[in-house]
Amino acid sequence: MSETRPSPDWTPTPAFIEQSNMTAFQRFLARTHGLQLENYHALWAWSVREPGAFWEAIMAFSQVESPTPWRSALEDARMPGAVWFPGATLNYTAHAMRHVRPGRTAIRHEAEDGTLTELDWETLRDRTAAVAAGLAALGVARGDRVVGYLPNTPETIVAFLATASLGAVWSLCAPDMGAATVLERFRQIEPKAIVTASGYAFGGKWRDRSAEVSELLAGLPTLAAWISMDTAENVDGGSLARTDWARLLSSPDRAEPRMLPFDHPLWIVYSSGTTGTPKAIVHSHGGVMLEHLKLLGLHCDIGADDVFAWYSSTGWIMWNVQVGGLLTGATVAIAEGSPGYPDNGRLWRFIERAGVTVFGAGAAWYIACMKAGIVPRAEADLSGLKMLGSTGSPLPPEAYRWIQDTVRRDIWIAPIAGGTDLAGVFLAGAPTLPMRVGEMQCRALGAGVYAFDEAGNPVEDEVGELVCTTPMPSMPLFFWGDTDGQRLRESYFDTYPGVWRHGDWVRITPGGGGIIYGRSDATINRHGIRMGTADIYRVVEDMAEIADSLVVDLEYLGKPSCMILFVKLAPGASLDAELEHAIVAALKRRVSPHHVPNEIVAAPDIPYTLTGKKLEVPVKKRLLGHPMEAVVTRDAMANPECLAWYDRFADDFGTG
Repeated sequence: MSETRPSPDWTPTPAFIEQSNMTAFQRFLARTHGLQLENYHALWAWSVREPGAFWEAIMAFSQVESPTPWRSALEDARMPGAVWFPGATLNYTAHAMRHVRPGRTAIRHEAEDGTLTELDWETLRDRTAAVAAGLAALGVARGDRVVGYLPNTPETIVAFLATASLGAVWSLCAPDMGAATVLERFRQIEPKAIVTASGYAFGGKWRDRSAEVSELLAGLPTLAAWISMDTAENVDGGSLARTDWARLLSSPDRAEPRMLPFDHPLWIVYSSGTTGTPKAIVHSHGGVMLEHLKLLGLHCDIGADDVFAWYSSTGWIMWNVQVGGLLTGATVAIAEGSPGYPDNGRLWRFIERAGVTVFGAGAAWYIACMKAGIVPRAEADLSGLKMLGSTGSPLPPEAYRWIQDTVRRDIWIAPIAGGTDLAGVFLAGAPTLPMRVGEMQCRALGAGVYAFDEAGNPVEDEVGELVCTTPMPSMPLFFWGDTDGQRLRESYFDTYPGVWRHGDWVRITPGGGGIIYGRSDATINRHGIRMGTADIYRVVEDMAEIADSLVVDLEYLGKPSCMILFVKLAPGASLDAELEHAIVAALKRRVSPHHVPNEIVAAPDIPYTLTGKKLEVPVKKRLLGHPMEAVVTRDAMANPECLAWYDRFADDFGTG
């Protein structure tokens, strides 16, 4: 380590290190594998050098049981196409239910109006088994897709666990997403059953989604069953009969979890490229279990005595991670509704009320609290809180310092970076390592993370493409409908064959930590919720006044992201206040309230390649300060004459 390396801004006490799960895991390795690893960095190096042995150790340490033997932990290490634990059988729900103990709380839920309710482990197990039996009675079988259009409630978690218990495949969208956006996702996977809620509370208002639910029911022809969490009085179900959620819960029948192959699909989540249909990403039971046991159990130091909360909507992968707390035996605490209602102190008070010990949220929420002048320790007693996590976008140094100044000087701040694609992390925290402001503490165990230059060479203490050189069991099994795997390869492995390219700019620091500098691709990442640009275009370009459009999301370390929407106006149209309002309203209604541009700019033309692709990444790079000649090849463009306008705009933008 360099002698000029700054002193840590937080150092774990010897007692904190001693009592951590990470230390317990190292002792487990010493006892079972004869490994004497002197520190975290030695542990990380072993984990990426021997990935099969590492993940097998995670399985044993976390007591994941397989009634059948497996041939090897990692039979084929190719990326894509790695083969994990062939022969092993398990079930996500079965492992979670290992933690059932009388009188212990599994889920603690705070509604937006402040109502706090609890679900104990025995009740969670009983309701999950009842709903699983009900789904089976409705014809849902292993491999069928069950989709949800639901808010963040305990019932949503029960629906997921019941689906997984049967070996059916779960997929979820948040109810603030428009029907067209949801249909574009769900239609791909041809669901057999859907679970819906007709509305949700947000920002002190009830949001009626009856019309959207009606559209979903009409637009999904493969549906054979519709389960409603409420009476759905204003929903038109057409010929599809409604089954009440209460009926499933009251049934005397119960279904036990079924043992499944390690790589059996667990859920389908969605992430978009820069254009085209959103990718339907399939993750496995075994891969997700091991990744979340590693992330939450080791990197976040969560155990059965903890209360874990990560504020999220049901449309973000952090909802899935939050539910993963059940795999460790922890109590999962969920806050439904707006984080800013009735004020920005709401979640800080929730931490005290729910007894949260490990809390996470999107970086944007911390920044909003900081800008609003919130003093968390004046809002609530946070003495029981041991860790604060952050993700979704880079947490700026000012936010670290604000947390230290207003929460507690000795609080462990542990941002993570990974994402929907692998349902896990590449960079994370560690309870045994010091923390430095502005840095994530370490590369995650089992993740061979490096910064690559354009030639595919690793660079040290320089910004480069975030890559992963080792397979991880939670990497996608496949994309639904991607029969030959071409889209999967193009998404992660074309730039550096055999190596995962994630699409983030990263610097690996001399101490082994990491700093993310934003997305290197054109995905829109707002408040931790990823959305493809195609979702934006479909709404904007549906308007008669808009001939074409291009959107970029600029992320800067230490500054809020800035989403700019360039519009090419139709003849005779003008970008006045009325049109801007109409664009914003349409995006809020049909995409999500999170994906609204900071600026809408009229442009003379939208740049295209000769193959008909919009030049999102080059425009983004130019706005971030790169010279135009370094980011675009004019000969590959259909209309290179329009670049001069973007060049001038970038110059003015950079000095504005």
